[in-house]
Amino acid sequence: MAKQDMDIEVEETADDAGSETRVYELGFHLDPELSSEEVRGAYEAMRGLIAGKGVVIAEGEPQTIQLAYTISRQDTTGRRDFNSAHFCWIVYEAPAESHAEILSAVNTDKRIIRFIDLLTTKDDARHSVELREISQKTQESEKEPEETLAVELDAALEHTAV
Repeated sequence: MAKQDMDIEVEETADDAGSETRVYELGFHLDPELSSEEVRGAYEAMRGLIAGKGVVIAEGEPQTIQLAYTISRQDTTGRRDFNSAHFCWIVYEAPAESHAEILSAVNTDKRIIRFIDLLTTKDDARHSVELREISQKTQESEKEPEETLAVELDAALEHTAV
């Protein structure tokens, strides 16, 4: 009789694990040959699907990047090689069954050439967003001195005697 009680407890625990919400980060590369409207549409479609199945915590909108290595993919039309892509990411919280549905949708979307899905935490996602904002501010401040130097150099050259 004790064995039957233990089996029931194990089944209840397994059911609870399926309904538990977890935080995931989905990063994906979109086909670089898509127009900006198509890229926006693909990103919004994925974001809408995720928002319908869970809660969006943080996100990074599409931006064109050069890939560190060539990604090859076999299509019905033949092999395609990609050296750049539109990269996006979305951190979301969802139950396991919704997570499985999201991954299935990502796998079937032909506009997505590669993706990664990670288990993460809300704190890590917020920290990632903070680091991204700091990085963007740093890049902007690094550009300003170069522009200032170029303007000053041009002004100095105008006042030199030939």
